[in-house]
Amino acid sequence: MRAVKLYPETWPLRTPFVIARGARTEAGVVVVELEEEGIKGVGECTPYPRYGETEASVLAEIAAVLPQLEHGLTREALQTLLPAGAARNAIDSAMWDWQARHSGNSLWQLTATTMPDRITMAQTVSIDTPERMANSALALWQAGARLLKIKLDDHLLTERLMAIRAAVPTAQLIVDANESWKSEGLAARCQLLADLGVAMLEQPLPAQDDAALENFIHPLPICADESCHTRASLPALVNRYEMVNIKLDKTGGLTEALALAQQAQAAGFSIMLGCMLCTSRAINAALPLAPGARYVDLDGPTWLAVDVEPALRFSSGSIDLTAAS
Repeated sequence: MRAVKLYPETWPLRTPFVIARGARTEAGVVVVELEEEGIKGVGECTPYPRYGETEASVLAEIAAVLPQLEHGLTREALQTLLPAGAARNAIDSAMWDWQARHSGNSLWQLTATTMPDRITMAQTVSIDTPERMANSALALWQAGARLLKIKLDDHLLTERLMAIRAAVPTAQLIVDANESWKSEGLAARCQLLADLGVAMLEQPLPAQDDAALENFIHPLPICADESCHTRASLPALVNRYEMVNIKLDKTGGLTEALALAQQAQAAGFSIMLGCMLCTSRAINAALPLAPGARYVDLDGPTWLAVDVEPALRFSSGSIDLTAAS
C-alpha cells in the first residue's frame, strides 16, 4: 500500500503581483505526498481560477482518486484517470519525485536531459504606473536580470513601455497581455512593440478569439499561453502562433509536458517554459524542460516572502544549479 497525504499551503508574497486579470498577495498551492517502501515523493500544484480551479476543487479532485493512488496507480494510468490541470500535476510531480528518489537517479537522468550549471530566466515586472514599472525594471537590470517579462493590461501601453525602455535601453523585453487586448488595433500595438525592440508578445487576445490571429501578419513572434494546455491544443495554434508556453499546471504534469514539448517543436513551434506563483518544489519538477526552451520564465518563487526548504538558488535572472550537481 502507498501512503498518500494531500494538503493546501499559503505562501505570502513579498510584494503584490499584478497582471491584467487582477492582483495577488499570496500564493495558494496544494501539496501531494506519496510514501512507499520508506521513500517519500512530493509534488506541488497551483490551482488557477482562470481554468475553473480552486484549492478546494483540486483537493476534491485528488481525493476522488485516493483509492487508486493507495493501490499503486502508475504514472501512465494517471494520464487518463484525471484530466490535464493542477490536480494531475501535483500527483504526477510526486510520482516523478518518488521515482527519482527510489532509483537514486536525478530527474535530469530519468528524462535523459543534461543539467546545466545555470539557467537564464525572465524576471517579471508586474502592472503598475509607468514610473514604478520603469523603476522595477531598472532595479532588476541592476541586480543582473537581462530578460524582463513585462505584464500589461489594456491601458497605458505606450507610456509604460516607453518608460521601461528608457530605463533599460539594452534589456531584452517580452510582453504578456494575459488575454486583455482586442483584435481591433492589434496590428498597431504589435508594431509599437517591434519598434521598441520587444522580442516576443504572449497571449494578447482571449483564447476564444484566436481566430483573429489566423494568418495575421505581425513583426514579432506571438506565444500561446492560455490557448495551449496539452498536445491536443496544437492543431488550432498553427498559423496563429510561433511559440507555446508550457506550464506543468496546464499540462497536468511533467509527463504530458515532455510530450507536448517534443510534438510542438516537431510542428515548428518554439518553447517557452513558464510557471504559476509557487515554491521551489514546483520549479524543480519543471527544470528538465528548460534546456529546450527559447525563453524560461520560472521566477514564481522569487515573489514569495519565504520559499520552501530546501530552496533553489535564485538570483536576479537565473537559477544556479551547481549546488545540485
